[in-house]
Amino acid sequence: MDTLTIQTFAIVCPLVFLAGFVDAIGGGGGLISLPAYLLAGLPAHQAIATNKLSSTCGTALATARFTYRGLIDWRLALPSVAAALLGAFTGANLSLRVDSAVLEKILYAVLPVTALLVLRRDTLKDRVEIRAGTERRSALIAAAASLVIGVYDGFYGPGTGTFLIIAFSLFAAMDVRTANGRCKAVNLTTNVTSLMVFLHGGQVLLPLGLAAAACNMLGNYLGSGLALSSGTKITRPIILFVLALLLLRVAGVY
Repeated sequence: MDTLTIQTFAIVCPLVFLAGFVDAIGGGGGLISLPAYLLAGLPAHQAIATNKLSSTCGTALATARFTYRGLIDWRLALPSVAAALLGAFTGANLSLRVDSAVLEKILYAVLPVTALLVLRRDTLKDRVEIRAGTERRSALIAAAASLVIGVYDGFYGPGTGTFLIIAFSLFAAMDVRTANGRCKAVNLTTNVTSLMVFLHGGQVLLPLGLAAAACNMLGNYLGSGLALSSGTKITRPIILFVLALLLLRVAGVY
């Protein structure tokens, strides 16, 4: 896209604000923000790359707020962050080389599995704190999940926050608030890493991305406050909502 119009900003900015709000609560804001860029007429690679700029800023704000509230144990998060960096770097480089239609086929397989996990009664219920003896196992599982999901986020991205929360809650046995906080640290890592790759590839539209970033940060700020006070009651419905959006996106409904 050579020219950015007022209409482009009018389509992208409000939807990216909503994406930030949703992402801070239950993850999956990319399911709203990426289609916003596509609806505005951006080519796929520019849409993915510019979306990384706005989502990085919003996730950074949410991560800072979760850190301030003491919901991220950075000592335990470091293995996940390192794994996420490697995964996102790999995925972003693949994204610049592979047609996006390939990923859509993968999503058809991933979506039913993810939906099944979310709909299980005990998938996202608040858990007791992890016992000291299981901290290492939890950290290893979280790191493995961060590597795999990091590749996905670098490659395309929508649903990353949701997938991380599910993986951390179900497999690493974290309570929802801890999973959400850890998710922010990992998602920030994947966003920053992917953004660096896309900037190097010349795919980021800076004026649009920066305007959308301001909207995304405002949405993330309001949404993270709601997540901190409402916990599972808000997180579960939002995750179901973004999974429904993912199904519509993959099916080509919007």
